Amino acid sequence: MVNDATIKTDADYAVVADIGGTNARFGRINLKTFELDRIQVFPCADYLNLTDAMIAYREQQQVELIHVAIAIACPAESDSIQMTNHHWQFSVKGTREALKLQSFIVLNDFAAAAMSLVTLNKKEVTKIGGGAAIDSAPRAVLGAGTGLGVGHLIKLPNGDAMPLPGEGGHADWAPINEKEWAIHEFMAQRFDGRVSAERLLSGPGLETLYQAIAHYHDQPAPPMRAATIGARALSNCDALATETVNQFFASLGSFAGNLALTLNTRGGVYIAGGVVPKLLPLMAASEFRTRFEHKGRFCNLAEAIPCYVITAEHAGMRGVAQYLKQTLKKD
Repeated sequence: MVNDATIKTDADYAVVADIGGTNARFGRINLKTFELDRIQVFPCADYLNLTDAMIAYREQQQVELIHVAIAIACPAESDSIQMTNHHWQFSVKGTREALKLQSFIVLNDFAAAAMSLVTLNKKEVTKIGGGAAIDSAPRAVLGAGTGLGVGHLIKLPNGDAMPLPGEGGHADWAPINEKEWAIHEFMAQRFDGRVSAERLLSGPGLETLYQAIAHYHDQPAPPMRAATIGARALSNCDALATETVNQFFASLGSFAGNLALTLNTRGGVYIAGGVVPKLLPLMAASEFRTRFEHKGRFCNLAEAIPCYVITAEHAGMRGVAQYLKQTLKKD
């Protein structure tokens, strides 16, 4: 995360944004009540760079850009930001100076998603198995959208939360049965020999997975958009789409369980992103939880860890606002 802040006093409002590979979502947030308003979505492809999109938001919504915090789908550990799944790149310091911002914070999108866990209430998550979360323990968050994001959250002794960003979505995908090895071979041929988890646990991944399973069954299948695959699976009108979604959830369960073991996330594993909440009615009957818990000698640990699907809107913007609030408090 990058913090380029000069402000020394608290502010009631900030402009926040969640920048993905497809869309940039902007809003204004009250840092006392966490109420969001003036939300507007801009297609990233319509703007040459982030600065142009921010200026468009300022002009169309008639808001001041004073304190700005953004979550963005790429590493955010230095002044130079380069998006992974889009062409935008910028300097944090240069952007702050060009727009005359008093504070400008840039977080990896899943560091922001991790921070959002502090702001969620019980009505904004759906529990998927496991025991009770331990509030003081580490938490993990992952989410399938344009890519596969991963992050963690730990609590500090002073009560603040600290996000741990990462690029776990680019870790190798590990098939565990004959069909999955066939899927792996199909994808390896398509992606130069290496298959990351993101290659199937994402919106584009769902589309590739559909083709891979059709190939496994020696069945012709035209290219299909992820939204269509999901809709056909939900309506139970396409056996191949249903199998694809079931395989998606099985592999997601294995990946989420691995993530839980990595940092012993007894605080829970949270699933964000645009894909899973839309397919939530199919999740309970899938192999997600079985595969999550299938961890050999550590199955008892995995069984105890709860999973939650985040159903709250604009969680990323709330998360980056929470981080900004903590930063301003320290200043």
